[in-house]
Amino acid sequence: MVVALLFALLWSLGFITRHNDYEKVPTVTGKSVAAATELLEEAGFSVEIQDSVWDEKQPPLSVIRQSPEADQMVKAHRHIYLTVNRSEPPLVDVPNLVGLSFRNAELYLKQLGLKLGDTSRRPDIAKDAILEQLYQGKNIQPGTRIYQGSSISFILGSGLGEEEFEVPNLVGVTYGQAKVLLNGLGLMVAGVLPDAGITDTANAYVYRQNPEVKTMLPDGTNKKNMIKPGQGMDVWLSKNAPVISNNDSIPKQPEGPPN
Repeated sequence: MVVALLFALLWSLGFITRHNDYEKVPTVTGKSVAAATELLEEAGFSVEIQDSVWDEKQPPLSVIRQSPEADQMVKAHRHIYLTVNRSEPPLVDVPNLVGLSFRNAELYLKQLGLKLGDTSRRPDIAKDAILEQLYQGKNIQPGTRIYQGSSISFILGSGLGEEEFEVPNLVGVTYGQAKVLLNGLGLMVAGVLPDAGITDTANAYVYRQNPEVKTMLPDGTNKKNMIKPGQGMDVWLSKNAPVISNNDSIPKQPEGPPN
């Protein structure tokens, strides 16, 4: 009886473990999840989704990897584990790249799975530095969540221009008008110093600037100051328009309502 029981146990183990019962794993890589599941179940296997990743080169919800791999001989009714491409790319936080060099910013984008879009340049003392980061043509703030694989465009500094021109006169115009004028000349606003109580800087008036249009020499004559594209100008702002005298080389701060 003991021998018979041992024989029966050994025989049942072979039946339970399906000894010598092997099946060839079909190829399902590249197929949709539904098609891969149907094919594997018809071959006598069970299917389990092991992981999901994002690969923009593969169709959404397609099989990227399978384990065991295709054409391997495995026991029937075994689990086949699939790694599936996600239905949409994951979201990533946009970093603050302004001020970084172009090379460092490009490497940072690659690490996050973002693409480099168009690049343009404007005169600025910081050559090859990131001045602005754009998404779909508009400035994008750090921390904004966008899809992985999206493109970020840059505006880079081109350095100081070689050609000099006369310092523009900003005194008497609003700060908003001054920014448009400077931008058209390839200059930038370096510093803004508003008077106390100003809340609307865009409509405040420029009453002083640095560098100035002219410099008075020791002999009493005036010399026109020069500037290069990419340089910056400081402006002082007041609520009231400045009173400008043709004889004054430096306009005075307004003391009352504009004339």
